[in-house]
Amino acid sequence: MFHRVKEVRPLSDFRLAVLFESGERRSYNVRPLLDKWQAFRALSDVTGLFNQVKVDAGGYGISWNDEIDLSCDELYFNGDIGG
Repeated sequence: MFHRVKEVRPLSDFRLAVLFESGERRSYNVRPLLDKWQAFRALSDVTGLFNQVKVDAGGYGISWNDEIDLSCDELYFNGDIGG
């Protein structure tokens, strides 16, 4: 079962507020990915890129561009409840 994303909003300090189709909310911290994955470094290096996050078609994930994305299940299972 996928936990499809309905809405995503960028927050301060590289956090995201994620609303799922089920009505559940999570807060997801992107900061650890900046050091772990080369592609994610652009979110801190390119001014304004982090704020361009959007929900992918169908709600199966989110993305910033063609190289930087996260799946809906990553956000759901590794996000903090109540975001």
